[in-house]
Amino acid sequence: MATGDDLRRLALALPGVEEQPHMDRAAFRVARIFVTLGPDGKSANFKFTPEEQELKCVVAADAFAAIPNGWGRQGWTQATLANLTEPELEAALRMAWAHAQPTRRKR
Repeated sequence: MATGDDLRRLALALPGVEEQPHMDRAAFRVARIFVTLGPDGKSANFKFTPEEQELKCVVAADAFAAIPNGWGRQGWTQATLANLTEPELEAALRMAWAHAQPTRRKR
């Protein structure tokens, strides 16, 4: 059973991650936000690709659900932290973190 404290600890252990406020949530970012922690510390919103979102929602439907709006269609996915093990949380964080890296400019 993962917690908001677990998310914060694991996210901040990833290279280049900073925590910043984002509306009523805590946001974790590298070049872009890749996860936000709900104010109650019980849920988080992850930025996956739409394909990753679909897989997560099928394989772990008790833990992941697409956010029901335009953000959800872009891959933003809500997770119920209590329904994740710490290794599952870490895997989700690493997946989302990989997409938040700075992009290289073409010359």
